[in-house]
Amino acid sequence: MKSSDGTRPFESHSRSFRMVIALLGALALVAAACGGSGSDAADDTGSSDAAEDAGSTDASTAEAPTGEPLKVMTVTTLNAAGPTYQNIANTANAYADYINARGGIAGRPLEVTVCDEQFDPAVATTCAREAVDGGMVSVVGSFTFFAESIVPVIAESDITWFGPCCPITPSELTSPHSFPIGNQPMYAVGAIKKAVDDGCLNINAVIIEGAEIFLPPMENAIEALGQTFGDIVSLPATAQDYSAEVAQATGNGADCIIAIIGETPFITWNTAWSQSGTEVRQYGPQGNLNEVSAAGNEEATDGDVVAGMYPDISTAPWSEYRLALEEAGLDTSELDYNSLGGMGTWAAFVGFTQIAETIDGEITAASFFEAASNTASLDLDGMVPVLDFTQEWTDGLEGYQRLFNRSVVFSTLENGKIVPLTTEFEDVGDLATGNAG
Repeated sequence: MKSSDGTRPFESHSRSFRMVIALLGALALVAAACGGSGSDAADDTGSSDAAEDAGSTDASTAEAPTGEPLKVMTVTTLNAAGPTYQNIANTANAYADYINARGGIAGRPLEVTVCDEQFDPAVATTCAREAVDGGMVSVVGSFTFFAESIVPVIAESDITWFGPCCPITPSELTSPHSFPIGNQPMYAVGAIKKAVDDGCLNINAVIIEGAEIFLPPMENAIEALGQTFGDIVSLPATAQDYSAEVAQATGNGADCIIAIIGETPFITWNTAWSQSGTEVRQYGPQGNLNEVSAAGNEEATDGDVVAGMYPDISTAPWSEYRLALEEAGLDTSELDYNSLGGMGTWAAFVGFTQIAETIDGEITAASFFEAASNTASLDLDGMVPVLDFTQEWTDGLEGYQRLFNRSVVFSTLENGKIVPLTTEFEDVGDLATGNAG
């Protein structure tokens, strides 16, 4: 597939995979999806109904946990010039408060240490060493661009990198000590399948600079479905106006576009999109094509489709998460918890708890690693598909063998609000490899 200037910008998956760390322009894409910036996207979390939804999770009858705490760490960015992820830290702490109020994990209290890597690989390494020196059972529910500075260090002590929402580095996707729950970049593949299923016949792609990792599996998918991209638009990450790129993306008779764009540039993009008067439908990523980026352009984005890893926070799987946010007194209008970072962190802690409680004897880094490695059916009640950590994706994309979750769900924008379309997961792993199934 050639771009508009006649060149083939992304020659192979392996090449683009090696560029992940160097191409930090992808930060804007993943950062917003993780919910780093303040927004009102989670205002409708249904927190007022959370206690009723949670039913059997009443803390008043639980015995207080006793004994030595189970120590875990969550790594994220809290103090940096760029995007930060306070919602990840808040979710980790809210989970500890929530589970400890309900008896802890196997009767023991959970103790969470949040390590701020300050968007610095050297500091990330320091976090890893602190996890080792501090006797952490696991590093749970984290997000960082510098997992290469962490995973090899903690793996030497059998400490797991458990439940990252958005695995993007080689170690996260290949190390036997990494147990991702999220599935980047499968939602881009899912967006293509949904567009074709919806009857789109002339599809263009828009890729923010630095997110080239998404394109090879996208090309595999669209070709497997009998189409090719009419055009591939490379979008500057920091432009003040995208009118020219919108004109290119809606050209060649396009009826739909797949937009792999971060939340902040999506705001600028949607303004130009609205001004163009186009009726082309957009398919974009969860946490980026959202209520924040659609604000002020509600009519132009009406009916656009959101492809994601997790069902919307308003749905049943997240009732306890909503209750925990309420009990923690967190203002969901200030930070976006309906995001990959927020929901991914909660799912990771739920999964950690389930596995830890299967362990006979002492719960240590080594025993948890063994238990996680032998978990063939991790059921998180619809947050993600049931996961089998015993079966690597050895016949899938090269370098992605630890991508256990390859499924997507969809929402849509209605008058600027996110409305769930599906809660049943669709596995798009075969499509990512170019097999239509």
